[in-house]
Amino acid sequence: MKHPLRLAINGYGRIGRCVLRALQESALKDSFEVVAINEPADLATMAYLTQFDSTHGIFPGRVEQAGEDLMVNGRRIRVSHSRRPDGVDWAGLGVDMLLECSGQYGSREQLQVFLEAGCPRVLVSHPGGSAADVDYTVVYGINERGLTGSERIVSNASCTTNAIVPVLAELDGAFGVAHAFLTTLHSVMNDQPMIDGYHHSDLRRTRSAMQSIIPVATGLAQGVERLLPRLSGKVQAKAIRVPILNVSAIDLMVKLERDVAADEINALMMDATHRYPGLVSYSFHPHASVDFNHDAHSAIVDGSQTRTNGDGFANLFVWFDNEWGFANRMLDVAKAWSDRIG
Repeated sequence: MKHPLRLAINGYGRIGRCVLRALQESALKDSFEVVAINEPADLATMAYLTQFDSTHGIFPGRVEQAGEDLMVNGRRIRVSHSRRPDGVDWAGLGVDMLLECSGQYGSREQLQVFLEAGCPRVLVSHPGGSAADVDYTVVYGINERGLTGSERIVSNASCTTNAIVPVLAELDGAFGVAHAFLTTLHSVMNDQPMIDGYHHSDLRRTRSAMQSIIPVATGLAQGVERLLPRLSGKVQAKAIRVPILNVSAIDLMVKLERDVAADEINALMMDATHRYPGLVSYSFHPHASVDFNHDAHSAIVDGSQTRTNGDGFANLFVWFDNEWGFANRMLDVAKAWSDRIG
């Protein structure tokens, strides 16, 4: 019997805690064992925020402190508090794979430090700054079969890329995508202040997250083109932060290579739920964003919002839980990668 893969989490914020929690609810829970967490915060706060979460509710199990470590459902997780990648003896912990969830390390040079410190492989919870910064970028359901097992640094892309790439791939395969414009309506993130303050070099992000709709920069277009190179030069994107805690959406405008009726697009998206089981969902109900809190799908196409306007123009609306769906994809990619490792 194959032993569970020994995982470590670096950065125990929103995504790090969601990954640990998702593992408890996942069918993959017997495939992994979280053996270490590195997080600068103190242990008491880590335990408290693991047990009680304003977005996803009370932890489905036991969370306790055990000396300087965390006990989750009776399993001890070694806890360290280093602010440097090389400040932890990863090799001594017997880690098979590190999930880098801090968002602090994006370049090849920065991520390489984890390898030099004893991590055999690193799965990053955001896109690399460029394709060269990682060995491979995965959107699960699209290209995970391209993993060979020889990679050392893999990116899980972004929550928005995971949401929109399967939808664009389906549209392009069925109708041809001439151009696409993506507007992400994203819930607030921790790089924004609750009240106006000196939090960011982007002046818009110095403004109160809960009082305004705030445009921010996004690399989504480049992320899409990295996964779907046939759309290179055809994709533009912008992002707007909206004052809710969780669940986001993408308003997708496309120019298709032929005229298509809204019913044709919706039929394609319904069929896609069978091609991407557990990843793409479809609904025609009159939804609000809260309906998708704690939804593990990468994308939920809202068929009630599909529109067409002649000359190949179409508009789709895609919901996604930017925390929970993405955390579950990290586990899916970790499993797909581990299966390729000799």
